[in-house]
Amino acid sequence: MSDAPDISSQEALAELLEGRTDDEIAAFVAEMGIDTLLEQVSGAIAERFDPTKAAGQSAVIQWDVTDADGTHSFHITVADGTCTAAMGAGEAPRVTLGFTVANFLKFIAGKLEGMQAFMGGQLKLSGDMMFAQTMQAWFPTS
Repeated sequence: MSDAPDISSQEALAELLEGRTDDEIAAFVAEMGIDTLLEQVSGAIAERFDPTKAAGQSAVIQWDVTDADGTHSFHITVADGTCTAAMGAGEAPRVTLGFTVANFLKFIAGKLEGMQAFMGGQLKLSGDMMFAQTMQAWFPTS
């Protein structure tokens, strides 16, 4: 897996995760580099943004992803019909979503549903809980 795999689409990521244990996913991420992975995934999330679904709204959405080295953050900023991704914690996030790296990738790949993840303790939410449900529509899956 030394060649960087395509994780830019939900389908490609789901295929990459298929049949892998959480430990195997964590090892893959360690080999790839957590920062590289998060930059690619955050960019792909921003590209999926549908401004018609978020008309007139703005928000900072923070993601905290934990691996063996600690917690790594990135944030998505939605404002004026645009969406940008940046590494690091966001300023005054409306909602923060926290996952282990394996669960984060499963969620992004569509293999882990948000409400089930939250109810099962695989997703930690802080901030505006109702917004967390609403904002999912802003980033449609393919």
